[in-house]
Amino acid sequence: MWIIFAFGSAVFAGLTAILAKCGIRNTDSNVATALRTIVVLIFSWIMVFVVGAQGGIRELSTKTLVFLVLSGLATGASWLCYFRALQLGDVNKVTPIDKSSTILTMLFAFIFLGEGLSWLKVLSMVLIGAGTYLMIQRKEVKERKTEKSWLFYAIGSAVFASLTSILGKIGIQDVNSNLGTAIRTIVVLIMAWVVVFVSGKQKTVREIDKKSWCFLILSGIATGASWLCYYRALQTGPASVVVPIDKLSILVTIAFSYLVFHEKLSLKSGLGLVLIAVGTLTLLL
Repeated sequence: MWIIFAFGSAVFAGLTAILAKCGIRNTDSNVATALRTIVVLIFSWIMVFVVGAQGGIRELSTKTLVFLVLSGLATGASWLCYFRALQLGDVNKVTPIDKSSTILTMLFAFIFLGEGLSWLKVLSMVLIGAGTYLMIQRKEVKERKTEKSWLFYAIGSAVFASLTSILGKIGIQDVNSNLGTAIRTIVVLIMAWVVVFVSGKQKTVREIDKKSWCFLILSGIATGASWLCYYRALQTGPASVVVPIDKLSILVTIAFSYLVFHEKLSLKSGLGLVLIAVGTLTLLL
């Protein structure tokens, strides 16, 4: 069943990137992240009460709580970097780098969780790495100056995302995955709003138009659904396989980026996408 949840996570994560891109066109990325997290938090706690997992709060150990908090902090940092990168760069470039966190996650899972590192996993990492490199190559046309800074944020997103997976895997071992997700989201929400107030952007909330609000809410719902599927899969499946499947969301994202934003793939980018997909699917053999 964890494979089904992992693929469900990929579909919803792919939709999240597109909906978020639409929502942050005229909105500060940090404010957008903070607002989306409110939606995710509501969605997460509704699921906790639906499955009757709220009683598990009293049974949380100190270790579990610490790792859930750390995972939440890593998630918040990853989100802040990711949506800033999306605001500055093309979806077709930002997403591949974010998804390259797969490689780091497999290495971390081997080092910290003791998950095996077979030749298939090594081959997968090589293919994903090569595919990512091809997808972020400079276009033939002259790039905008603002695009030069998106790379820094995209790399930060990937690093923190890989830490999120490992910390989350440890944190949800002895707790219902829905409850674990809801607790982590509280941490992300606090962190996101701290950044908003520190940067003095809280007043811009009143300037958000109805269309942006709609996309931000839909993005939050998609994120909540993705998280619930993802951590349910992560609870019973190996992190080194669950995470790569989740990263197949890039296929959904690229498809919608073409339909919605008319972002076309070059021959190199198309080959890179194929390598990423093949590298990910190799893990299922």
